[in-house]
Amino acid sequence: MRVEMRHIYKSFGPVRALQDVSLTVEAGTIHGLLGENGAGKTTLMKILSGYLRPDRGEILLNGEPVRFASPADGLRYGIGMLHQDPLDFPTMSVLDNFMMGCENGFWLDRQRARRALQELARLFGFDLDPEARVDRMTVGERQQLELLRLLRQGIRVLILDEPTTGISAPQRAQLFDTLRRLAREGKTVIFVTHKLEEIEELCHRVTVLRQGRLAGEAAPPYSPRRLIEMMFGRSLSKPERRPALPGEPVLQIQNLIAGDYRLRLGRVNLTVRSGEIIGLAGMEGSGQHLLMRVCAGLIRPWEGCICVRGRDLTGKPYCAFLDAGVLFVPANRLEEGLISGLTLTEHFQLVYPTGGYLINWERARAEAQRRIQEFNIRGEPETMVEALSGGNQQRAMLALIRKPVHLLLLEHPTRGLDVESSMWIWQQLKEQAQQGAALMVISSDLQELLEYCDRIIVFFGGQVSEPMNAEELTTDQLAQMIAGYGWRG
Repeated sequence: MRVEMRHIYKSFGPVRALQDVSLTVEAGTIHGLLGENGAGKTTLMKILSGYLRPDRGEILLNGEPVRFASPADGLRYGIGMLHQDPLDFPTMSVLDNFMMGCENGFWLDRQRARRALQELARLFGFDLDPEARVDRMTVGERQQLELLRLLRQGIRVLILDEPTTGISAPQRAQLFDTLRRLAREGKTVIFVTHKLEEIEELCHRVTVLRQGRLAGEAAPPYSPRRLIEMMFGRSLSKPERRPALPGEPVLQIQNLIAGDYRLRLGRVNLTVRSGEIIGLAGMEGSGQHLLMRVCAGLIRPWEGCICVRGRDLTGKPYCAFLDAGVLFVPANRLEEGLISGLTLTEHFQLVYPTGGYLINWERARAEAQRRIQEFNIRGEPETMVEALSGGNQQRAMLALIRKPVHLLLLEHPTRGLDVESSMWIWQQLKEQAQQGAALMVISSDLQELLEYCDRIIVFFGGQVSEPMNAEELTTDQLAQMIAGYGWRG
């Protein structure tokens, strides 16, 4: 199916998300859609899949104009979208989610659906248990489930919005192999990303958006410098690495053992000092998220003790960790970090209250505007947080960090962010370290950990390595440890 979008316009109130954007994607190709956070990539794809209606412009499939009133219309025309955050029901099983949206009338044939799921999974090399609960699966497995569900519904155009966000390197390789196979079979694939290396590795052609406008197109061989200039209007240079000057111990972990329904985290001993950034690396589900939440007071350890600035917090509630200056920034922005349905002003009011028992809304809006400008958030005080792009949601979460902070714990702080936004986030984190905070950061981007962290800890199946000097490591060494090589016992 050949896809054409001509002269698309879309506004949300005063925000002009898309202005005169045209896009052509040939059948049987993988077409990249590149741009910084907030450039309009997701909005354009939601229009193509029927989730949004354009203010102006037209869509043509194989030369015929079409109009969509809903995502169901998009599916009927063979267009399916795999969103950055999978659209599933976490408390239900894999099979139940796979059956969602099937037009089989009132009675559902579970055995037939099970066979279809298993056949599709086997065809693409996915290992999915039909009876497993979705909330116990990794992001990569949830994406695989959503992809199989769309394929069963007969899609001919597959849209993937930042699909490598939060998945492991093996899952990424498997996803890319699957997309190449679908393109060889004649399906049209649109791959939305902000990562230049993914465009170079996968895409037959790329379209670049900047601030809601078409910035240009390119074909292989790609020039990374040229793509960056199209994305941002200028070239970008990374700051020099400055060695940390660690101070007094902030976090001390002794003989800690913890676990959940998936794994048992081995005995951990660790000291993190002020001014230091510790990176946590490992495949999803290896134990790094478990340790992070134990250190935040969200999960109680089975054994051992946790001290923050000499204060024993073992077994204490989450509020005790907050009082001790421990702040946790989760990866799930809208599920855990922010509150859907509340504006930026209301979020800042919760953290930085104005007035006494009655809220001074004039002062609250002024404070929100100040923080919006300070953290360069593309939004207004009245903007709902769910209307922000992923990068601006991350900036809003950093703007909500209360001071003083002694221990800052962050899960994937740059997940789904473009190059410029990632550099800005790390600049803010470096400033926190220079002001005396200790930081622990989880990231699946190994190069990012090596560039910005002082020491790195690797997790593998609940095992925990000794902290290693980041300057003495290479990406290959780190990748081998993450894959399980070099572990004793």
